[in-house]
Formats: sequence, C-alpha cells, structure tokens
Amino acid sequence: MRKMNLKPMMNPHSVAIIGASRNPDKVGHVILQNYINAGYSGKLYAVNKEADEIMGVKAYKSVLDIKENIDLAVIAIPAEFVPQAMEECGKAKVKSLVVVSGGFAEIGNNDLQDKLVSVANKYNMPTLGPNCLGIMDPKSREDTLFLPTFKLSRPQVGGVSFVCQSGAVGSTVLDLIAGEGFGLSKFISYGNAAHVDEVDILSYLMDDPDTKAIIMYVEGIKRGKEFVELARKITKKKPVIILKAGRTAAGMAAARSHTAALAGNYEEHEAIFRQFGFTVAEDLSELLYYAKILSTESFPSGGRTAIITNGGGVGVITADAMASTKHLTLADFTQKTKTALRKVMPPLVNITNPLDLAGDAGEERYGAALSLLSADPNVDMILVIALFQTPGADSRVAAKLISAKEQLDKPLIALSIGADYTKMHRIMMESAGLPVYDSPSSAVKSLDALLKYAKYRNGK
Repeated sequence: MRKMNLKPMMNPHSVAIIGASRNPDKVGHVILQNYINAGYSGKLYAVNKEADEIMGVKAYKSVLDIKENIDLAVIAIPAEFVPQAMEECGKAKVKSLVVVSGGFAEIGNNDLQDKLVSVANKYNMPTLGPNCLGIMDPKSREDTLFLPTFKLSRPQVGGVSFVCQSGAVGSTVLDLIAGEGFGLSKFISYGNAAHVDEVDILSYLMDDPDTKAIIMYVEGIKRGKEFVELARKITKKKPVIILKAGRTAAGMAAARSHTAALAGNYEEHEAIFRQFGFTVAEDLSELLYYAKILSTESFPSGGRTAIITNGGGVGVITADAMASTKHLTLADFTQKTKTALRKVMPPLVNITNPLDLAGDAGEERYGAALSLLSADPNVDMILVIALFQTPGADSRVAAKLISAKEQLDKPLIALSIGADYTKMHRIMMESAGLPVYDSPSSAVKSLDALLKYAKYRNGK
C-alpha cells in the first residue's frame, strides 16, 4: 500500500492561495477571507497576477515569487490553467495541493484530469481534488472551503473527522454538526479523488491522535484491495461510520456525473463494510446519530440497558424501539438497587425499567437514579429521557446529566424531544460531550450500533 505524506496538507504551517481575488464573488476571495476570519496562525500568501495586496495579505504574481517554504497551495482558478499552476508549484517545491476547481473528469474532461495527475506524480505532490471543498480543521484554523461563514457555520473542536466525496453533502452535514453542538476534528472533501483518495485519507486518520471516530460519505472506492487491507486495521483502532451512495442504477449514474466515481455493486460494498466492523448508515441522519455515540470512547460490556424518564409514554415508546433490536434488552435491576431506589423515590414512582421519575422530577431525582443505576452490575448502558416541557426539568437537570457523563464508566446518552427550550438544552449537553437524540428510534439505533462495534472490536 502506498504511503503519502499528508501532514503538510492536513496541518500546514504555510498556505498559498492561487487565485486569491479582491472580488467578493470569486471563490479565491472567499477562501482567503475564511483563513483570515478563522484566525489562521501560519503564514498566508495570496497569488494573483493583477494585485499587490488582497485584504491586507501581500500578493505575488506567481507562487515562484514566494521565497519561503510552502506546505500547501490551494488552487482556485479555471480548470484549463490548473496544470500550469501545478507545474509552478512543483518547481517551487510546494509540499501539497488542494485543487478546488471543477471542470475535470466529472464533466468528461478526462485528459485534463490525467494532466493533473501526471504533474502531481512528477513532483511527488499529494493533491486533493479536483472538484472539492478541501479541508477544514477547527483546531489548526485551516479552512479551504469556498463557502462563507454566514452561510455555513463552522463546528467547534471535537473528535470526529468527516471524509466526504461530495462537497454539497459535506457542507450540509457540517452545518448540521455545528447546529447540534458536537465537535469536529477534521473535514476532508476530496471530490474526484484523482490523486489522493479515500484510502490515503483513512491511512492518515488512522494514526491521527485528534481523530476519535471517522464518518464517511463515498460514491465510489477506487482501490478495492487496498481499502480492504486498511479496513482490517483501522476499525480495530477507531470506529468508522460509512454512508455509501450509488445503491441503484440511477444513483450510480448520478455518481459518475457528479464526481466521476465508479460506484460499483452496493451489496458487495456493504458486505465488506460490515465484515470489517464499519458501522453502515442508511442516510445522513444516521451518519450523525452514530458519530455522536461512537466518538465518546466509552464502550459497553453488554446490551442490558436502563431507561430513566420523566415521561412515561416516551419511556414506553423507547422500550418498544429497543425490543425491535437483536442486541439490546431492558436491564433487570438487582434487588439491592430496587431497595435503594424505593428509599429515595416518592411513592408515585414505580421501581421498574423504564424507571419513570414522574413529571415533577428535578435534578435531585435524576441524580439519585443515575447514581444507583450506574452502580448496578446488571446495567451495561443508560438511556436518560429528559423532557424539558415538564415542571421539574430545567438547566439543572441538563447540568446533572453532564456531570454524570463525566463520572460514569458506562455509556450514557440522553433523549430530549422538543423545540426552542429543549434545543437550547440539547446544545448545552452536546457541547459538553453528552450525546443527545431527538427520537426514541435514533437513540436506540445508536446504542445498538455502539454495542455492535464494541463486540467487533473485542473480537466477539
């Protein structure tokens, strides 16, 4: 398996933007603006033949005029000029490239894409793209995306890395991640995968200490054998959640016209994914649901689950959802736990699973239940339902759940359903590292996915 050095691309100390522009409507203007807005601390260079300075950044006629080392060049110019710009980058000893420009194999312009690959190989310059958004890293403040921040919110720093072949899917999911409040390590949009492909990216992320879990959207896999070899290794180190597009003839045709991807037989791909421990998502929602829970680094020893709720009906619906899984069961509390619960709960609370704390439950009742159930040897995981419409539920309950998450050595997730007031508390909990779900089915599916991955990782 080939080994590309992607470190200069993923964590560059110097960036040249070829096609930087004073025109706010140009892609190169937006990319430069994003680097400035993000507070990128490395050296920043603008390349524009007709400008001396752009937004306070010195501009050069050519990358050859920059006499300093350049880790990364972002190319945002018309497709026909890209190979020549790459030649200049090679002569300037630029270490890596991101080509955001479109107009290559995705529209049938295969010869031009072949030239791009030839230049990348000639100078041994790892090249991401073309036809991509590139890379965004909240920690290093790298941001090659040509989408302004007022249209696309940037997520906070976290442990999930998102690898995406489609720029449109990638930007949509990024926006959702930012809105949900859980964090991102890296976003990598690789488009046509003409040079750097999904195998190269996964190889890098496998050893990246900032990446705790990986989510992927792919339309095609170029190097099947190498992908399988890598799959055997990576899922033993960290979770990979994958959404494979192109399941149907119509989808495969759309993939070819989108990123020039050869989608292949979906059933064969899915069988490989599952065999090697990938968590397979059916849609974008599942991609996010699974990412939340699999990035927490807390794995269960079994599927016996305690449900704590302040709404009996939602507890029943959640129990029904759990019954539809193969691996999850309602935990049977020990007699010691039941006796202790009876002492601290009011008479209207039945000591059963789901444990309905009643609508007036506040942080003290939640705290007592969590303390006792987390110590129960018959409980492997805890699902807490917090309905913030009830009289006793407020920010103190959210704070109690956050505190419990930090102290427990068992997986804990929350389920909160509602509008503005609820969403405020969901974001509060998510931002503190507690996975929160907005439906019983999504919460239960996520616990089931966590358990399946834990079994695979432990060789069971």
